[in-house]
Amino acid sequence: MIEVRHTSGLGLAELAAARALLFAVFDDMTDADWEHALGGLHALAWDGPDLVGHASVVQRRLLHGGRALRAGYVEAVGVRPGRQRQGYGAAMMAELERVIGAAYDLGALGATDEGAAFYRSRGWQPWRGPSSALTPDGIRPTPDDDGAIFVLPGAVPLNLDAPLTCDWRDGDVW
Repeated sequence: MIEVRHTSGLGLAELAAARALLFAVFDDMTDADWEHALGGLHALAWDGPDLVGHASVVQRRLLHGGRALRAGYVEAVGVRPGRQRQGYGAAMMAELERVIGAAYDLGALGATDEGAAFYRSRGWQPWRGPSSALTPDGIRPTPDDDGAIFVLPGAVPLNLDAPLTCDWRDGDVW
């Protein structure tokens, strides 16, 4: 079962379970990564009483073509080891993609090498242009993220070869 709830509607035990799941899935998960997943909608995959998957979408601003676009930014997509490749990730993403289509100009996410094929299969497109972040010191290039940023186009026309700039946040900006 997939359940979609806002961070404010999750109890402390549910938040702790989601955090623990993500730290078990990702060796390099940080407290900042977890913080990035909060404040929006969470798609939780349950098998009975067991939480087996988590994904969230939060609002971010992306600068593109002289506009500040409202992006549904996907964060913290993970399925418990041993439960992967059973449709949980696809079911969670379907719920988040529905939200993105209804509420945002576009969807965006930073994909791992392992996750890129999964997102491509769902219609997400790699951003081909240069990336940057709007930092407290101005716009700074983020070349290490080039090729790992994916977008789900919406109603706003996008030039995937043009520059794309994200808003600032602590930790990994993308």
